[in-house]
Amino acid sequence: MFSVQNVKLFRSSTFRLAVIYMLLFSLSVLVLLGFIYWSTAGYMLRQTEATIEAEITGLAERYDLSGLPGLSKVISERLSRQKSGNSLYLLTDPQFKPIIGNLRNWPEVKPSEQGWISFAISRPNDEPEQNKGLARMFLLSGDFHLLVGRDVHDLEEIQNLIREALFWGMLITIVLALAGGVMMSRTMMHRIEVINSTCHQIMDGDLAQRIPRTGGDDDFDRLVDILNRMLDQIEELMLGVKQVTNNIAHDLRTPLTRMRRRLDMLRQKENPVERHEELLDQAIGEADGLLTTFKALLRISEVESGGRRGNFKDVDMTALLQDLMELYAPLSEEKGQSFLAEVGSSKPIVGDRDLLFQALANILDNAIKYTPSAGKIQLSMHDQPNQLQIAITDSGPGIPPEAREKVFERFFRLEESRSSPGNGLGLSLVAAIIKLHHGQIVLNDNQPGLKLTISLPRSS
Repeated sequence: MFSVQNVKLFRSSTFRLAVIYMLLFSLSVLVLLGFIYWSTAGYMLRQTEATIEAEITGLAERYDLSGLPGLSKVISERLSRQKSGNSLYLLTDPQFKPIIGNLRNWPEVKPSEQGWISFAISRPNDEPEQNKGLARMFLLSGDFHLLVGRDVHDLEEIQNLIREALFWGMLITIVLALAGGVMMSRTMMHRIEVINSTCHQIMDGDLAQRIPRTGGDDDFDRLVDILNRMLDQIEELMLGVKQVTNNIAHDLRTPLTRMRRRLDMLRQKENPVERHEELLDQAIGEADGLLTTFKALLRISEVESGGRRGNFKDVDMTALLQDLMELYAPLSEEKGQSFLAEVGSSKPIVGDRDLLFQALANILDNAIKYTPSAGKIQLSMHDQPNQLQIAITDSGPGIPPEAREKVFERFFRLEESRSSPGNGLGLSLVAAIIKLHHGQIVLNDNQPGLKLTISLPRSS
């Protein structure tokens, strides 16, 4: 009885491919062996027929030159010279009565259109033999009949040996191909089962599991490397989702708690009308803040999905940066900061102008927000052949090196108390917009402060 593993083996796609390969390989071997048979046994038969044809031609010519006595003499000489008795001769009169030859009588076999016959050999004074003869009949002038042939017993033996060799060769080929297919299928199933087992462990919640490599650096190992990198990214995303969930719960709990407390206070009738209006305004403000947070999340999701690529067109970054300077220079001056800009002319880049404006606006807003009074903010642009670089520097507190990658995560904030205004989504939106444009963001120390460099490719 077949086990479950054997049933899986025979149902596997690898085994089916192996069977298909076996059939194709067996067919090619069959064609090759058939050609070998035709080239050997067929060639030997054709050589025998050619020899008989040549002998008949020679004997017919001798009959034309010397008549019946000369032909009989030649046949007698040939019979006396041959020792193996492979040559067959029989000369008869018009009534098929033997005159000379080494056959007892004329074979009672209907010849083919070319005069060829295959018959059981019957020699004079002997019992009929099991050997077969191949001969050609020829009608001489005077209605004499001549039969010339060969004992093809040895030829048939050779043909049988070749056929047996071809049969066993074909059988061995099929068996070896089938065994190789089973072995290959078992190997492939084992490697696939390793992948399945690891996937089941991951599905059960163990996200740290990875598929082991065999060390052969073959197609499977390269596939395993890709799957493991995908699992690394999935684990990172899952941890990010968990962190974002925790941050959302922490950030939204405080405004929701404040909103509920104010609504409870509105239920108290002893409060004056002015107090009611003040509490309503505060509750509406908390609701607006929550809506702003959710709008930012939806905005980031929309950008990350790539849905805004349909709005890509040539963007004049010089004009865009000048608009930013007009908007944020007054805000920086109100805080007593120095706002410098080095913006020259540049070639257009392909992108979404509104998104790029929002990304740079978020960065400038953070720079103005965290740079103290009398600080310095600088905006510069460098046009290069294949890309456009935009650098924004400030003299604020900067970002520690260990947190420069985390600041682009949703709801991440350097302030652990999370008491200052903001929701930690500004730089997340910036990262999503720059990624949509196939750009890069690099954070460096400005000593003091932060230097943020954005590289945008010329064709996105």
